Amino acid sequence: MTSEITLFVNPTAGRGRGARAAQPAASALRAAGFSVRTVLGENARDALTRARAAVAAGTGALVAVGGDGMAGLALQAVAGTDTPLGLVAVGTGNDFARSLGLPVRDPAAAGRVVAGALKEGRLRDIDLGRVGGTWFGTVLASGFDSRVNDRGNRMRWPTGRFKYDLAMLAELAAFKPFPYRITLDDGEVREIEATLVAVGNGSSYGGGMQICADADLTDGLFNITVVGACGRASLLRVFPQVYKGTHLSHPMVSMYRAAKVELAAEGITGYADGEPLGPLPLVAECVRGAVRVAGP
Repeated sequence: MTSEITLFVNPTAGRGRGARAAQPAASALRAAGFSVRTVLGENARDALTRARAAVAAGTGALVAVGGDGMAGLALQAVAGTDTPLGLVAVGTGNDFARSLGLPVRDPAAAGRVVAGALKEGRLRDIDLGRVGGTWFGTVLASGFDSRVNDRGNRMRWPTGRFKYDLAMLAELAAFKPFPYRITLDDGEVREIEATLVAVGNGSSYGGGMQICADADLTDGLFNITVVGACGRASLLRVFPQVYKGTHLSHPMVSMYRAAKVELAAEGITGYADGEPLGPLPLVAECVRGAVRVAGP
């Protein structure tokens, strides 16, 4: 492995934590003997172009500093290559870093863990989801949760997580289940009424919501959580259970495992790693060992 490491930084992550986190992360890497080159971009497309150029030039690792959005962007540069990925998680969600056992919102500690893993060769290959040409590490969300995202993204006020709380209240007021068509591993089409369908490569989304609590990053399969048709009162009772993963035992929740999933529903956008993929129908495939990660 070359001693030059690329630090891939989102300066706006976590209300400016990304910019502040870059320095202690870089210091940890340099203390371990690595040369550090920082990559910023004028926008997401420009940043990704620069990250891909660094990977093509043979950087020893790409270390993303930011939240799940930045981690997802980094995946587009390193998936399918031998270049290791490191994460310094300082965003609002940080679900991918949690799934890898990395420190969250402690850039110095995360930098030391990643630096030690790179220096000692503690690298492991994990699965990724892929929809078309887009890779994701955590969860593909669709249904009620993605409608909340849609509404929150349209809101100019308030800022931060509070606007998504308001968006959830607004969606609850107009809530009704959605008719889905779900196909697992090219099998028969299942037509169901569902509140949401989550396709998990990792176990959590939304900052620790264990929607696919039993997902394994190395088994070559998605865990698919289907929350069936329910009313507002039932949804409000089940929703808090998602933070501990205890919702999986609820009668209206079904679990499936598959390497390929096709989701179809009218008026629903799919989100993966918190970013919009586009309207359903979408086909997601689990690709075994698609990325090499540095961590504990």
